[in-house]
Amino acid sequence: MAIRENLKANIAGWPYWLTSVLAALAAFGAYSCMYAFRKAFAAGTYTDQSFMKVDYKVWLVIAQVIGYTLSKFYGIRFIAELKGKSRGLTILLLVGSAWMALLGFALVPAPYNIFFLFLNGFPLGLIWGLIFGYLEGRRSTEFMASVLSISLIFGSGFVKTVGQTLIHSYQVSEYFMPFIAGALFVLPLAGFVFLLDLMPLPTAQDKLMRTERKPMNAKERKQFILRFLPGIILTLLIYVLLTVMRDIRDNFEVEIWDSIGIKDKNIYAKIDGRISIVVLFAMSLLFLIKKNLKAFSVIHLLIIGGCILIGTSTLLFTAHVINPVTWMTMAGLGLYLGYIPYNAIFFERMIATFHVKSNVGFVMYLADSIGYLASVSVLLVKEFGRPNISWGTFFIEGIGVVAVVGTICSILSLIYFYQSARRNNSTHHNLKFSTI
Repeated sequence: MAIRENLKANIAGWPYWLTSVLAALAAFGAYSCMYAFRKAFAAGTYTDQSFMKVDYKVWLVIAQVIGYTLSKFYGIRFIAELKGKSRGLTILLLVGSAWMALLGFALVPAPYNIFFLFLNGFPLGLIWGLIFGYLEGRRSTEFMASVLSISLIFGSGFVKTVGQTLIHSYQVSEYFMPFIAGALFVLPLAGFVFLLDLMPLPTAQDKLMRTERKPMNAKERKQFILRFLPGIILTLLIYVLLTVMRDIRDNFEVEIWDSIGIKDKNIYAKIDGRISIVVLFAMSLLFLIKKNLKAFSVIHLLIIGGCILIGTSTLLFTAHVINPVTWMTMAGLGLYLGYIPYNAIFFERMIATFHVKSNVGFVMYLADSIGYLASVSVLLVKEFGRPNISWGTFFIEGIGVVAVVGTICSILSLIYFYQSARRNNSTHHNLKFSTI
């Protein structure tokens, strides 16, 4: 404990930019390591396996997403009321329990091991809020959150490459592969979480510029929703669509690439790595925008641009103007340009714009809970309503809907929040004037 406190005191004395870089890298590393426990199983195809006439892998995805979804509903209260003590230990305990569930998945024969993916998903659904809690409410939150959010892209592709390598190069069975993949990331995860725990609290200037973050009770959560209800509804519509398609791409990426004739096991990390760099660059530039309303508006424009890119690239691909790799790159980039802001900076700048003393975790978990519930529902509809359609075709149809509905809702969301912020500023100005 003494060594830890000494290290924490030393880091508190570092230049602000240096602690921001360290926190960003630690958050990125911790969440990327978490992906080894969550997404490694998706590297397997589990061919010729089914249960109740439904593809076995689909059951695995559904089981994990149900656990993840219930976790998000639980997280609405848990993350919103979290005071920050023992945050690091909580992360390690939750990931450890998810890892033990993967051992159960390996040891219990199919299809009875499906339940262990549910046990794996529930604790992992709380990790994002726990890690983001270290970063929010700071002048450099955009930068740190942008680096963290890249783990959503990079971690998934990298872990699937690790999983495929274990299967094909080391002849590890598809059932033991997720547990062994997790074992490779246990020590790195512990190291990154230790670094996060050393981060100093937000400074007085952070609180002045970005609004103080605090736990929220039930009454405060209800007031927050009612205050921004039209914007929250529009945001949820966009986020649900993006979450569903991003989740399908994430869980069935191997099958989607196979359906378009690409069977390179290194393609996942390669393409997702390129997308990560572009998204990181775009998100990090928002750090330069000091005015919260302006930054919040630019975030909307990024989301609108992502939806347009999804639609344009898909039209070009279906018209045979661009090749499959170019399409998957452009569609993936558009999908993440829309999805990542909601997981990193959308709600951060929203709170800072309206000066609401709250926290990102609450509204993020509200959106996530509905998003993953929709993801489970779509999987069930696909398997029971259209079981013969390939994942590639289903993905094309789905992102077409995202492109149209997402663009329209994003524009309406921008108009609502911009006008609401202007009215809010005008009210504050008039109140200030009346007291003079």
